[in-house]
Amino acid sequence: MPARVFEIARPKGVNVPKKAANRNDWQQRDPALKREQQRYEHPVPSRELILQDLQKQGRPMTRKQLANHFGLTVEAAGKALDTRIAAMLRDGQLVENRRGALGPLERMDLVRGRVQGHRDGFGFLIPDEPGEDVFLNPRQMRELMHGDRAVVRITGSDNRGRREGRVVDVLERAHTRIVGRYSRQNNFGLVIPDNSRIQHDIVVPDGEQGDARDGQVVTVELVEPPRKRGQPTGRVIEVLGEHLDPGLEIDIAVRAHGIPHEWPEEALAQARSIGDVVPAEHYANRVDLRDLPLVTIDGEDAKDFDDAVHCAPTAKGWKLWVAIADVSAYVAVDSPLDAEAQSRGTSVYFPGHVVPMLPEALSNGLCSLNPKVDRLCMVCEMQINAEGETTKSSFYPAVINSHARLTYTQVGAYLEHGDHKAVPAAIAPHLDSLEGLFNALFAARRRRGAIEFDSTETRIVFNEQRKIDRIEPVSRNVAHRLIEECMIAANVTAARFLARKKMPTLYRVHPGPEADRLQELRDFLAERGLSLGGGSDPEPRHFARVLELAGAREDARLIQTVLMRSLTRAVYTPDNSGHFGLALEHYAHFTSPIRRYPDLLVHRAIRHVLDGGTPDQFDYSGAAMEALGAGCSAAESRADEATRDVDDWLKCEYMRDHLGEEFGGIITGVTPFGLFVEIDDVYASGLIHVSSLQNDYYHFDATAHRLQGERSGMVHRLADRVRVKVARVDLDERKIDFEPAGLGGARKSSAKPAGRGPRKQRKKRR
Repeated sequence: MPARVFEIARPKGVNVPKKAANRNDWQQRDPALKREQQRYEHPVPSRELILQDLQKQGRPMTRKQLANHFGLTVEAAGKALDTRIAAMLRDGQLVENRRGALGPLERMDLVRGRVQGHRDGFGFLIPDEPGEDVFLNPRQMRELMHGDRAVVRITGSDNRGRREGRVVDVLERAHTRIVGRYSRQNNFGLVIPDNSRIQHDIVVPDGEQGDARDGQVVTVELVEPPRKRGQPTGRVIEVLGEHLDPGLEIDIAVRAHGIPHEWPEEALAQARSIGDVVPAEHYANRVDLRDLPLVTIDGEDAKDFDDAVHCAPTAKGWKLWVAIADVSAYVAVDSPLDAEAQSRGTSVYFPGHVVPMLPEALSNGLCSLNPKVDRLCMVCEMQINAEGETTKSSFYPAVINSHARLTYTQVGAYLEHGDHKAVPAAIAPHLDSLEGLFNALFAARRRRGAIEFDSTETRIVFNEQRKIDRIEPVSRNVAHRLIEECMIAANVTAARFLARKKMPTLYRVHPGPEADRLQELRDFLAERGLSLGGGSDPEPRHFARVLELAGAREDARLIQTVLMRSLTRAVYTPDNSGHFGLALEHYAHFTSPIRRYPDLLVHRAIRHVLDGGTPDQFDYSGAAMEALGAGCSAAESRADEATRDVDDWLKCEYMRDHLGEEFGGIITGVTPFGLFVEIDDVYASGLIHVSSLQNDYYHFDATAHRLQGERSGMVHRLADRVRVKVARVDLDERKIDFEPAGLGGARKSSAKPAGRGPRKQRKKRR
């Protein structure tokens, strides 16, 4: 539909220069006009053009000045512009000063990001853009809660040299509801949040407590957010129960971390309307791969199957098909299901329970690649040579019929132990081809220098009362690695495809180590006679080389732990700067759209290109992708924190039955106040406080990751073996306290401890 040109009128009280009065060329200058025309009957300037023109003006502009600048005075257009500005303010793309003038965030020396609270009352702003975190002192945190999005102004540095900020605006409140323990006072109540990062107790006025009794776990709905001079207030809307009720730990974690868990009726209705059989009209314009022997390979307890694979040998290598559930065929942009999936961001996996990103009718039903039923897929087909390099690839929508649902255990038994009874005979030759391809892909991984850390995952096994029966390690076999390499190949191919087409999308980016962490790492390695190559800009292969050299050493685990902690967290962003850990220039998540929203966005971008669309016609702009990336990264962190909370709570409950018992363990953290220890078999962590160590003064050496006794010379360092006794368990705080029961890993050192000097100048920990 052609764009509508609006007449210009002089707004009251605004002196409009004559030159501006003839300025109605914004439609010719707007880089996203086609997209805006497709989405709106009366389009207004896009976010990109507004930001571009504000940059050129070199000064903030009021709403009226902006409307006049673009020649928008028709009432409908004015309202649409106000709506767009409100959205840009909400997303932090614009900031409004005290005079009501608007300007781009970066031009006003402000930082936008998400708040990370600390149990000691202070916090940090984690910037949306790459950059150093901003310290927020307890005074600034009075009006903020963990997870809020805010804009701060840099005011200087604190006494530790960190950037310090002052709150300018709260863009988004992370919490409308909070879970915690209800405490009855004289004529009012308090809810003490279960999430220790939220330091505000919520005041519950008399009469707003519902049926809550003192000591019960409740959900409170916030009525007033925290203010500089006032506590937040709320009303109890749900009583979850007594804090030791079985299964309550998951209910608490879900609510404490704000994980969406209730389905809006509109989303459920949409899921029901899709049905449980692939509609016949969806077969059109798809490649029919139902005769191709694709199979799924997952864990025994998996219920949603995102991916199916098949491999066939060729003259120069292999052809690999990776078929991924085509969620985009059922979940349309801006539909109720899409809105809820975006809000959730990811499925959250707790022990014995899942909070899915999509309703089970889709996640375990129509989108899941169950065996022997037709399913819609987006297929990545790759030609891979003997060196493990993808030489040719294509994407296309298809319909498949999985020929078998295999498990890692079955495939591992066949490939590693030659157990031909473990898999169907018709599938075995295809698994042989997959193994050959895997060997080539894994060799290529080694050649490019990808970093491989050896870590242990655990699985909690419950009894009939949902109490922990045992905690067991999850071993990885060749089947796990085989599927991992196939998925990485497809993810790389998707990222390259979208980068080549210049499509806005989300990449999975893993930055290299920051300068300060890098220097600490170099100092640590130098103490052990090792060095990290690459100068000021090391590559993954330099990290891999250190791991290789450390492999046979006694302190190999210590070195691996320090290397791992020197790296930063991977995030979702439209800025394609590569994946450091995997040593890849292009990487995106394509293979799990049932459980990760970024994958669904990647599928939509691929589908858009296959349908002949151009970047400027896509449903998402670069700025929109930036906001979505920040949201998806935050959702991932939220899920990790929630699952860690549940694991910690369950392990604390388990350890309450082992008070006074002794365990072997390994030191996983060294701090000025003590040693964190993970005990064997249970994989539960606790603290040996420094006051529990030998009768001595202990000094903390951050570079060497150790505590050293001043008089005895005893050294306790990261990755040392220890023996501990369980002294105390606090379920509310999810903390376990240990006492030494023979520090087998401790050793004497002739070196002077860090900080040794005149007695009055030494900082001691007793």
